[in-house]
Amino acid sequence: MSDTLAPSDRFSQGMATRRAVLGDDHVDRAQLASTDFDRPFQELITEAAWGHVWSRPTWTKRERSIVTIALLAALGQDEEVAMHVRATANTGATHEDIREALLHVAIYAGVPAANHAIKIVKQVFAEMDAGKAA
Repeated sequence: MSDTLAPSDRFSQGMATRRAVLGDDHVDRAQLASTDFDRPFQELITEAAWGHVWSRPTWTKRERSIVTIALLAALGQDEEVAMHVRATANTGATHEDIREALLHVAIYAGVPAANHAIKIVKQVFAEMDAGKAA
């Protein structure tokens, strides 16, 4: 958190969850790229999204991952879809889980949104498979 405040328990929990889902490399890159301008935003999402929502015990990380991908696909948030598909390596959401989520997107948010997300997901899966082969 900012230099003047000690991290809250919620922030610390959020950072642990964020690292568990997105991986240390991703979080370290985000922190290194952070500036005085966007540091408050990074703190907000770490505490609110990762500390309040993703850290709740009711759903598993796999379930949250599936829902998050569907929501981001429905909203057309391409970069976030790709990031959360990559995170499935840590959350346990399977290719089949994501396919089912995108079928829901097609019905409830529109075929174009799902079609575009499927294109992104296929590309990310190919990149992930290539990384495993290397």
